[in-house]
Amino acid sequence: MQSTETAIGIKKDNRKEVVKMLKQLLSDEYIMYTKYRNAHWNVEGHDFHSKHVFFEQEYGKLENTIDEVAERIRMLGFYAPGSMQQFLELSELKENGPTSNDSISFMEVLLEDHNTIIKFIRESIGENAEAHNDEGTADFITAIMQMHEQMAWMLRSSLKTFS
Repeated sequence: MQSTETAIGIKKDNRKEVVKMLKQLLSDEYIMYTKYRNAHWNVEGHDFHSKHVFFEQEYGKLENTIDEVAERIRMLGFYAPGSMQQFLELSELKENGPTSNDSISFMEVLLEDHNTIIKFIRESIGENAEAHNDEGTADFITAIMQMHEQMAWMLRSSLKTFS
């Protein structure tokens, strides 16, 4: 009978540390996804239609990422968190909303969250590859960081004002 142990060339203690980071990332992604949904549902103002569509496109990107991060956790031999309580406990993002329902207020909150996630991932890339011998996860989260950088750029560009 074949063993069902996760024997992929990474020590269990290293996989456990990587998964700890991935659980936070999964939680951050889920909280951000919820914030984009909130923005999509509740945005108001002269730019309602374009921002309603924009927020929907962006939460679609996060929806795919959430699934991929959870599956990466499973690939490493652990279980993914799956409740709002767990996500709130593990996330570094605040459960905060905008001061009003205009697009600018939503985008400011979302941009702050993207910046937080980008910094967290950037700090984690080297640690995953070097300290934990998991180049696969380092590569995986690099792509996620690049997605967040692109999403943050869209928000920054939308928030830019000219005087």
